Amino acid sequence: MIKNVIFIFVSLLLISCGKDHVPKPYGELRLEYPAPKYQKFENNCAYTFEYSDFASISDAKKPCWYYINYPKMKAKVFVTYYPIQNDFADHIKEAEKMVYEHTIKASSIDTKSFEYPDKKVYGNFYELKGQSASNLQFYMTDSTKHFVTAYLYFNTRPKPDSLAPAVNYIKDDMKHLLDTFEWKK
Repeated sequence: MIKNVIFIFVSLLLISCGKDHVPKPYGELRLEYPAPKYQKFENNCAYTFEYSDFASISDAKKPCWYYINYPKMKAKVFVTYYPIQNDFADHIKEAEKMVYEHTIKASSIDTKSFEYPDKKVYGNFYELKGQSASNLQFYMTDSTKHFVTAYLYFNTRPKPDSLAPAVNYIKDDMKHLLDTFEWKK
């Protein structure tokens, strides 16, 4: 009888000395998007640019306002245009107000100024980190006649970790838009 108890005890000891079992973490969805191919956006407005073929463009509320739609990401870049009529400072204030309204939820705001003097394109690009409703925004102007703004919005609750791949993809597209943006003569 003692041999059986010792045998069971040693068997249990050997079996229990294996690796600790840890529950597996939930798997995260890996999002991959196609390499963008860019096409030129032509319109009857004062500007033109290139945008990704992964997106589509639709008219918004006013003339020369557009949505760049990313349906698979449930995202839109809202592009607005304003002619400058002795109200340049007001446009700058309004664009910055749109950015800084998100300071309640944003953990940081990275601002990068850009200029393309040969094309007379100047402006600021804002990247908002954290649970902000709009992750990317910019404005651009020629300082005398034209003012364009753009805001990225997702049709979902702001979850920075989940949205990061989509934000990075659209960020590259928005930077390409800035690089190819031109005022019409």
